[in-house]
Amino acid sequence: MVIVTHSGKFHADDAWAVAALKVLFPAAQVVRTRDAATIEAGDFAVDVGGIWDPASGRFDHHQKGFSAARQTGVPYASAGLVWREYGARCVSAMALAHTGHQLPEDKAREIAYGIDADVVQYLDLSDVGAAKSAPGSYGLSAVVSGFNPNWLDEQRLGEAADDYRLEQFLRAVQVLTDIMVNGVKYRVGALLALEQVRQSEVLEDGKVLFLKNAALPWSQVVRKEMPKVLFVISHSIAEQRYLISTVPVSPETFDARANLPESWAGLRDAELAAVTGVPDAGFCHNGRFIASAKSYEGIRTMASIALKEALAGS
Repeated sequence: MVIVTHSGKFHADDAWAVAALKVLFPAAQVVRTRDAATIEAGDFAVDVGGIWDPASGRFDHHQKGFSAARQTGVPYASAGLVWREYGARCVSAMALAHTGHQLPEDKAREIAYGIDADVVQYLDLSDVGAAKSAPGSYGLSAVVSGFNPNWLDEQRLGEAADDYRLEQFLRAVQVLTDIMVNGVKYRVGALLALEQVRQSEVLEDGKVLFLKNAALPWSQVVRKEMPKVLFVISHSIAEQRYLISTVPVSPETFDARANLPESWAGLRDAELAAVTGVPDAGFCHNGRFIASAKSYEGIRTMASIALKEALAGS
């Protein structure tokens, strides 16, 4: 199996496309060239060759007349073309390898679509010159571009610069593979957490939710499905302490359905214990969106105090 892409300077779109193919075909050889015969002989041709034909493994977008775009209007470059064809299969393979879970096809497609919306479309936008619509100087496209040899490398290495560029390209491919894996693991984790969060114990007439594992991603399901919940208490297994968290009204803000008491803000240990009456109180963030105690009993007391004050002020 041979994956061919263009030689010379590489970009995030061709590196992502190769990374996706390498997930499915890990033994495939990567060849960087502009030689027409080599391109034609490859099992896959990515970002080179002037043909878009998924059935024959051709994923270029530079040819005259190419105008493929997502339903949102975001144009395709090679990252998006390969992800469109193989993204769901990549998600399934990574989910099984890194979480041990076999995803249903519809869930794999859903996660692949989410990764396209969050990551891949920005790589495509940057590659086709719509950089104002993509993250800036430290966006992913710029970070990948930074793996290319600069003129000092070219001057120092001479003819060996091509070998170095291939090494750097494969380093960038590995970085993007790690980003893919992290994206899949996060989304699979969120999917598997849904039922655990939904089935968790509710306290204080449904206004406090208790999670046995603080690492569970709970925010989205609580916002969407549990309108009565004002605070979430949870057990941090790694840190062996209990937390109380506010429920944000949206993913983009710290604004909450109810804040922790103002008198707790920024206090720690003995100072917080004096205010709350909880001997093992740990801290309260100055932003009043999270606080801690060492014991379940302590965090329950803090939750009752916070709830009483929140209801009194509403």
